[in-house]
Parts: sequence; C-alpha cells; structure tokens
Amino acid sequence: MRSSLALIATVGAVVIALTGCTAPAPAPEASTGDSSDAVVVTGDFGSAPDVEFPTPLAPQETQCTEVIAGEGEYLQDGQFVLVGASLFDGATGEEVQVVGYDGQPVPLTLGDGTLPAFTQGLSCAREGSRVVVVAPSEEIGGEAGQGSLVAVFDVQRAFPLRADGAVRLTRDGFPAVVLAPNGRPGITVPESDPFENTEVEVLKQGNGQVVEDGDTVVVHYTGVLWDGGEVFDSSWKTSDEGNQTPGPRMVVVGEGSEMIPGFSDAIVGQQVGSQVGVVIPPVDGYGDQESGSIPANSTLFFVIDILGVV
Repeated sequence: MRSSLALIATVGAVVIALTGCTAPAPAPEASTGDSSDAVVVTGDFGSAPDVEFPTPLAPQETQCTEVIAGEGEYLQDGQFVLVGASLFDGATGEEVQVVGYDGQPVPLTLGDGTLPAFTQGLSCAREGSRVVVVAPSEEIGGEAGQGSLVAVFDVQRAFPLRADGAVRLTRDGFPAVVLAPNGRPGITVPESDPFENTEVEVLKQGNGQVVEDGDTVVVHYTGVLWDGGEVFDSSWKTSDEGNQTPGPRMVVVGEGSEMIPGFSDAIVGQQVGSQVGVVIPPVDGYGDQESGSIPANSTLFFVIDILGVV
C-alpha cells in the first residue's frame, strides 16, 4: 500500500503548490461535465497516455468521463483496485506525476483514506476503464479557488469488496463468525482451550483461481486473540479506528512471505472467493515474543477473505 500513499502524498504537495439479498450497485458519485470532456487522451490502455486539455480548467465539482469503456459494475467505496495514474495541474497543464504503467500498477482502496475526488471520480469507472477525473482544489484537500487537478486513471484490476463464496458450516468448538452487511466479520471465541495445532476451516467456498506458494494475494482480514477475543489487527478498520491504511492488503504467501506461517499456510491451496478461519498456535504465530499488542505465547484467530491473485 505504500505506493498509493505516495500517490496521495504527491497530490497533497500539488494542493500546496496550487496555493443477505444483493442490493443494487450504487450509481456513480460524479458525472461527466465540460471540464472532463475537454481532456483529450490518446495512447494504449495500460501505457502512459498522451494528455491534452485547454487551461485553465476550473470545474465547480468533481467530474469524470470514461474515455475507454470497462466491463462489469462501477467501482464502489471500499473496493481495492490496481491503477495507472497520470496527474496534471489543471491550471497550467503541467505534468505532476505518472505512475503505475507497464506492468507496475499502483494499489488504491476507494473511500476512507483516499482523496474524496479520487473515490468520486473512479465511481464512474469499471475494470478496464480509462477515466478522466477533473477536481477543484477544495475536493483534493486545498482551499476553494486554488486551482484544479486533472487525473487520468487506467483501472487495470478491480477486486471484489468481500469473499463471495458459498457459506460452509464449521466444526464444534471453532470460533463463531457473524458478518456485517459490508462483510466485516464479528468474531466470538469460545471459552474452551485453543487447538494445539494450526486449524483451518473454510467459511465460504469460492470457485476462483487456486492460490499457490509464492503468489501475491489480495486479502481482507481480522485477527483476534484467542484469550479474550480482542481484535489486534484488521484491514476492515477505518482510519478513525487507528488504521493508517484501511482496506484490503496485498500479501505474499508461502515462500518469501513476511506473514506469520499460520496466516500464510491458511491461504495457500484455497480458491479465490473463499473466506477462511484459521486458529494459529504460538509455534506458527509469534512464538514466545511479544508483537505490538499481542502477548508472548498467544494463540490467534484470523478470518481471511481471499479476493484475488495479482
């Protein structure tokens, strides 16, 4: 997620320089307008585009125009995407930053933690879209009248909001998991002694690609202590809850993974779209070492949504 944070930080510098039943998918939060329609974009999708527009562009609100049509549903708050992005000063036409092309897309989660203009503008996009977003300064963190930002995004991958597999029953003595409407898990750990070995249960059975050793995987997860059930880490938390980068994560599993062995091993061999629960004893967790709010010799429990393989 560092790349997306770097992108957001760059935009912040630009601002200173400028002085259940399935619910219907939400409609885009922004619409096309004279400013976004005035931006001419040429070049192949997935490669840095050539961009021209009259200056200055001064939209009253964020506008978006899809210049290459994507497929599927429009992007939503909370969705994890991989994009190429070309950013320009809307007042002068000067190029600010070009990142994420030629096989190195930038990860971005729409919604909390992302500039509102990006979330609004990308709600006009779908996977495979090239979309122009033009935003006034006040919607990219600046003050009214300080200029505007022009962004061209190529949405190279869009991952689902949550695991969408078929629900499976779990064994007796396994932690109970209840999902909020947005898919965020609530976990109740039994008062019994934890399992002695790493134990994995498939809570939802997906039917997508099988995860292999060494893959980079997009996941949503929540981890709790077996003793007391306290949440110690969650990609579902918002920034208001102390999470600096809310939203799904990209992690390497198996060989080369920086995750604890039990977490990584629970994902390898599973299918995309699955949700798994895994009980991790200390030997496959943090052992006899403390780690942040995790005491030494702790048994852990994770609920992991497997959203895709990069």
